[in-house]
Amino acid sequence: MEAVPRMPMIWLDLKEAGEFAFNAAVKKSAVNVPRDFEGCSTLRKYFGQLHYLQSRIPMGAEQEAAVPIVWTEIFSGKTVTHEDIKYEQACILYNLGALHSMLGAMDKRVSEECAAGAFTYLRDHFPHSYSVDMSHQILNLNINLMLGQAQECLLEKSMLDNRKSFLVARISAQVVDYYKEACRALENSETASLLGKIQKDWKKLVQMKIYYFAAVAHLHMGKQAEEQQKFGERVIYFQSALDKLNEAIKLAKGQPETVQEALRFTMDVIGGKYNSAKKDNDFIYHEAVPALDTLQSVKGAPLVKALPVNPTDPAVTGPDIFAKLVPMAAHEASSLYSEEKAKLLRDVMAKIEAKNEVLDQFMDSMQLDPETVDNLEMYSHIPPILMEKCAALSVRPDTVKNLVQSMQVLSGVFTDVEASLKEIRDLLEEDEAQERKLQELLGKVPPAQGSPPPPSSLSPGLAEVSKECSKYMEVHEKASFTNTELHKAMNLHIGNLRLLSGPLEQVRAALPSPALTEDDKQVLQNLKRILAKVQEMRDQRMSLEQQLREMIQKDDITTSLVTTDRSEMKKLFEEQLKKYDQIKVYLEQNLAAQENVLKALTDANVKYATVRKALAEVEHKWNTTVQTLVASYEAYEDLMKKSQEGKDFYTDLEGKAAKLLEKARAACQAAEANRQQILEKEMKKQPPPRPTAPKPALQKKPPELEAAGLDAGDLQPPLASLVLQDLPEELRSL
Repeated sequence: MEAVPRMPMIWLDLKEAGEFAFNAAVKKSAVNVPRDFEGCSTLRKYFGQLHYLQSRIPMGAEQEAAVPIVWTEIFSGKTVTHEDIKYEQACILYNLGALHSMLGAMDKRVSEECAAGAFTYLRDHFPHSYSVDMSHQILNLNINLMLGQAQECLLEKSMLDNRKSFLVARISAQVVDYYKEACRALENSETASLLGKIQKDWKKLVQMKIYYFAAVAHLHMGKQAEEQQKFGERVIYFQSALDKLNEAIKLAKGQPETVQEALRFTMDVIGGKYNSAKKDNDFIYHEAVPALDTLQSVKGAPLVKALPVNPTDPAVTGPDIFAKLVPMAAHEASSLYSEEKAKLLRDVMAKIEAKNEVLDQFMDSMQLDPETVDNLEMYSHIPPILMEKCAALSVRPDTVKNLVQSMQVLSGVFTDVEASLKEIRDLLEEDEAQERKLQELLGKVPPAQGSPPPPSSLSPGLAEVSKECSKYMEVHEKASFTNTELHKAMNLHIGNLRLLSGPLEQVRAALPSPALTEDDKQVLQNLKRILAKVQEMRDQRMSLEQQLREMIQKDDITTSLVTTDRSEMKKLFEEQLKKYDQIKVYLEQNLAAQENVLKALTDANVKYATVRKALAEVEHKWNTTVQTLVASYEAYEDLMKKSQEGKDFYTDLEGKAAKLLEKARAACQAAEANRQQILEKEMKKQPPPRPTAPKPALQKKPPELEAAGLDAGDLQPPLASLVLQDLPEELRSL
């Protein structure tokens, strides 16, 4: 994965400045900065000096020295004017974050953390009512986008450095978490209306990245399982990675070629890993493949953070050019109060984040999504991918017929070849038998031996036929296995193709569907109700947090500090901070309610376990059935191609076998004629009969004649001698 092409990143446009009654040279250098790191440095210095200025000169809203400040709003292009020096600071800070995002999207892949830091400082220290592009929702979106992209850069480096698989998986999981937060913001109706048409493009890219980096996370979890020799876990992680990558590919329609190239590359890696792992487990390891939800979830490792912005850091902003204008006492007191507010916010946020972490871990362990907890809707219709295959087959009604005919033709040619080779083999065996009989007649081979004649005794023609026949038989046997496998594959897919070619009602009936009792439905409803409570608790918590932040942002007691004695500052701070007590109580109640809600959810989940298992099994069967039907459709062209290749192969072999059969017949006829000539020659070698001699004196009959009831004188001398020599029966008859 270290060579995977890079995904594009989102970057933000800079705001354009309008009228501002300030020195022209300062304005020019601050609003027309170069698009590089030098420009970032200029913006930081200008921002710091504005901070020093506003602490001494009353240029804030409704103050004596306030002047109109004009900037263009990013999304609508409208000009927005405020008589508040903080508006200038906020716009400069926004441009600092936007410029860092622009630099971060370049090939160097840096600066994303700086962008997140600028937007975080802007969100936490400035009012959100200045303009739409600096609203709380937009800034939260920008922060999560920048953190996600910063983590994505870290992931790229980790893969290049070949870090441990588990670490890479956790880094990738955290990328997913950041992008999920960004996606929630993009899905918010208010945010969508603020962003306008760019919202859809960002949402599509972010959703695609969520599935893509989830696939990368599970790919590396599979690699870790492989390193630990947990081959069953390896299969399920790689399968999950493949499923998530397929979802990313679906969402990537319309994305640039760089995205498509990255997806293709990753598909080659994950697809290869999954196929290899599944094959190894099926044929070698035979480990049980666990369900994904039984394995420990991958917890993200947030290794990036928003780099803080310090407007008073001399190393960044340079020396304070307004240091001699006024005393800093009021500013120092205001800073102390700001620190008290920040401390209050930190304490509250620590409690909220601790509870949120517990809640997130609990929900992750439960793996309950309110939108898909029952998933019953999917069973009411045929999935689009299957509808697509049915539609494709509806315009090709002869699909199954063509496949069956192709199988029949292939079987016919196969049978013809087998018959021809068998006939050749029979001819050779018959010739061997005749040759042996001749050898036995000639006395060269004892009848009891019974072995075929040696190859040297075959005629050259028959030897060549025998050699070619053996070669064709070997080729035929090898092809026979392939032919058998092809027929098995055809028989496997024909039924599915018939189903897809038939009425949609039959296809729908072939897909599994859950059968829930009334009690099961009640369990589901109760679980969904409690999950809704969990979401309500989350939303209320976020709302209270937002209210607290807004109160802190608007809380400015500078006027009171000017007229308050330094010795009374602590008392004043305590009185002012009491205004936050009520909202703190609401937050405490919200946090305390979490334990009861989670206990109720635990009980509901226990009752849901049986229903969940049944639904999971049905969903698995559903997905398996759909995948099997789709696979049958996709296998059709390949089967037809292989069938045609088989027909071509056997047609060629049939022609060769037919020629060899003719050659075998001719060779056998020639061998038979040759044997006849040998027999005739053997007959001619016998000596002619001698003249009859006078009968000798009476002698004792030999046993052979006595057994035949003849006298020796009754036989001609040559034949008598043959009988006495106990010739073979065949020659004796001659």
